[in-house]
Amino acid sequence: MKKRRWLGRAFGALAVIWILAEAFSGRSMAAEGENRVSILFTHDMHSHINSFQTVYKGEDVNIGGFARIQTIIDRQREKDPETLLVDGGDFSMGSLFQTVYETQASELRLMGAMGYDATTFGNHEFDFRSEGLENMLYTAVGSGEELPMLLVCNVDWTEAGEEQEEIRAAFEEYGVKDYEIVEKNGVRIALIGVFGEDAFACAPTCALSFRNPAEAVAETVEEIREKEDVDMLVCLSHCGTNEDKKKSEDEIIARKVPELDLIISGHSHTTLEEPMVYGDTYIVSAGEYGKAVGSLSMVEKEGGRWRIEDYELIPTTEEIPGDEEIKEKIAAFEETIDEDYLSLFGYTADQVLAHNEYAFSTVQDLEQLHTEHNLGNLMADAYIYAVETAEGYDGIPVDMAVVPSGTVRDTYVPGDITVEDVYNSFSLGIGKDGVPGYPLISVYLTGKELKTAAEIDASLTDYMKTARLYMSGMHMTYNPHRLILNKVTDIYLTKGDNGLALPGGSGGSVERMELEDDKLYRVVADLYSGQMLRAVTDMSYGILSLEPKNADGTPVADFEDCIVYDGDMELKAWAGIAKYIASFEANADGVAEVPEYYASPQGRKNVEDAKDIGSLMKNPNKYAAAIVAVLILAIALLAALLIVMIKLVKKAAAALREKQNRKG
Repeated sequence: MKKRRWLGRAFGALAVIWILAEAFSGRSMAAEGENRVSILFTHDMHSHINSFQTVYKGEDVNIGGFARIQTIIDRQREKDPETLLVDGGDFSMGSLFQTVYETQASELRLMGAMGYDATTFGNHEFDFRSEGLENMLYTAVGSGEELPMLLVCNVDWTEAGEEQEEIRAAFEEYGVKDYEIVEKNGVRIALIGVFGEDAFACAPTCALSFRNPAEAVAETVEEIREKEDVDMLVCLSHCGTNEDKKKSEDEIIARKVPELDLIISGHSHTTLEEPMVYGDTYIVSAGEYGKAVGSLSMVEKEGGRWRIEDYELIPTTEEIPGDEEIKEKIAAFEETIDEDYLSLFGYTADQVLAHNEYAFSTVQDLEQLHTEHNLGNLMADAYIYAVETAEGYDGIPVDMAVVPSGTVRDTYVPGDITVEDVYNSFSLGIGKDGVPGYPLISVYLTGKELKTAAEIDASLTDYMKTARLYMSGMHMTYNPHRLILNKVTDIYLTKGDNGLALPGGSGGSVERMELEDDKLYRVVADLYSGQMLRAVTDMSYGILSLEPKNADGTPVADFEDCIVYDGDMELKAWAGIAKYIASFEANADGVAEVPEYYASPQGRKNVEDAKDIGSLMKNPNKYAAAIVAVLILAIALLAALLIVMIKLVKKAAAALREKQNRKG
């Protein structure tokens, strides 16, 4: 009996020790016997390798950076060494590190050093054209370092020409696949990569063709089920989500491919504080630029499906220290940026251009709040200033500069504005010269076309918010309650409120100039925005016509012929902004100071919130007349149809009565 008691106490003590050990190891009793997978994820990091100043959740913060992300990864792997680490694409293009994209492949090499299992392609990986992507992949492989897997299942190679075959050769050299199987904690996970339709629409320099994302994922899942023994299906998607469910590609994939357990959703820069759920499929997003790292665990349910536990987005704020080893690797890449790129412009990354005391609109403000914004105003002013002070300026004044919201990548916060801050704010593209950064171009539009552009901005950009326009040299007022394409109630050009007329943003008198329909006006924009102008005509089937022209009125054949030069160099948009900011009047410390002019609106885009009949109906244009005519015609047709139906009903009723009378 005593022996049994002693054994019982011994086993009891061992049980207590085991429970305590489990508690301190971070595991729970409830998890015992369950298959569990821990996952960390990012997407849309856009070369934000360093931490940076921006606005996050309404606060001015220093956030992001691969060194902080590495600390989050290390902390998670202390809990679960076999944590899955994945990315949803657009890992490049968005900071100075993209300037050494081809020669250093810093993004993929750092992701490899951090232990990323896999990523996929985003549209911005194609920004430096096919050759740029190929060079980057060859550079990454040539480094001999650990690299993440690159996965994409829906490239269509059926009609591949020479350019596409060269891309395919680079893919093969890197080892790009449709899918890959990884094992974590004894769970076999199939990782699938996919490229979205909207992503393709946002990649004008991409030479590849892609199959329908949902169909390609479904086919890949079927192939995996036939060939592989897997427990979980995870899709690394650069398709994105959308408020319009018909355009929300990752939600469409979740509905059409219910076998998927998890979709890491990139492209739309969405932040999902809670996962979207479609049946047993989860969609997760952590936002852009590495501002937060997504963290979750998945636990297997009965029937082999999985449920999410412990989902959170971990902000990469200053409270998280940066990993020293990753910092050293980053510093080595930074040296190449100053030497190989910024030296061309006479800058260094940490060079202070000006001090700023004012709150600027955020990128989200530019897209969500359809009104005037000081961030857009400053950039548009900078374009005019840069063109009219460029070496070799042709002496022809710029009438208007335009900045679409989708080209702006970040804002400025109070404090010093550095070269790196300015580059991060307008970081996209490459020029005809092969040097990173979209150049400015100069084209001509008629007064009638400028009015059309204003109507497009007022009427249609609620449906495409990245196309909202911010201007220098033109003022407009619009009423959102009026008929579509007849919302602009006042529009005119100005002199005295743009960059050159306001050196240092000092202000001055504004002269109003009415637009003449047939007169040509000089317009400055970045190369990408100019190329998209012509798309308006194509997408509207000619109803809305915008035909950029040369100074002699002939249509522009190639926008690269319209590039503005500063001496022998293309005038890059970001460099123009930097030049303008540095031109502001210096403070007592000898540092340029952002003027108070940008602390408040200048009346460039005014919203007239009037719903009375007079305001809604005054001064109808041809579009309004056409819409009213169509409505009247539709009403007339409905009335005619109703009359015919009434007559038919009466006739049928009369026939029925006559039939009944005969029977009677």
